[in-house]
Amino acid sequence: MTFSIVARCGRSGQLGVAALTAKPGVGKLVAHVHPHGAVATQALPNPFLAYDGLPLLGDGRTPEDVVTELLDRDPGRDVRQVGMVDRDGRSYAFTGARTLDWSGHRTGTGYAVQGNRLVGAEPLDEIVRAYQGGEDLDLAERLLLAIELGEDAGGDRHGARSATVMVIGEQPYPLWDLRVDDHDHPAKELRRLYDVFHEEVATAVRQLPTRDDPMGEAARRALG
Repeated sequence: MTFSIVARCGRSGQLGVAALTAKPGVGKLVAHVHPHGAVATQALPNPFLAYDGLPLLGDGRTPEDVVTELLDRDPGRDVRQVGMVDRDGRSYAFTGARTLDWSGHRTGTGYAVQGNRLVGAEPLDEIVRAYQGGEDLDLAERLLLAIELGEDAGGDRHGARSATVMVIGEQPYPLWDLRVDDHDHPAKELRRLYDVFHEEVATAVRQLPTRDDPMGEAARRALG
């Protein structure tokens, strides 16, 4: 039904998630990003793996500890799939025993990749290769490229309908939050939106107020 990647950029410290699925609206329930970490919950999603898990990451717990604790009290764990990365780049993923074939995950320093109801392992392996090879890219583009190449490698057995990419920096608001909720070619449409946002909006987002700069560069320029 879905493949996704959660990641922390070693250069910028940004956290993000990107996902592609055969169902509409992947961004609503699957993708979660916070300054403490990033989570993708899929197969039959449990949003509380993110809502309860992200505060625990903020307490210094590892992704493995957090996911294990939350799944231990989830009676539906066998149909869950989750990937989690924290602000230190520690990662963990879980694939339930009754998720639809082909299902599995890959983890490494700074990322977790997970997918279910795929043609095989190739899409996940391609996502990992693309992500590892994109170290010079900003995180949002790196994640987008990874899911594009994952789809090219086979992707979902039933095609794709929706896609998302979300990235956060030091502030609680996202630097990037792009979604395609229902489209015949969602990855291509997400790329188009990325290009538009990059050209017209991304600079303005970087000039918003921060905790250390409550005015923000945009307001400072406007007010002289």
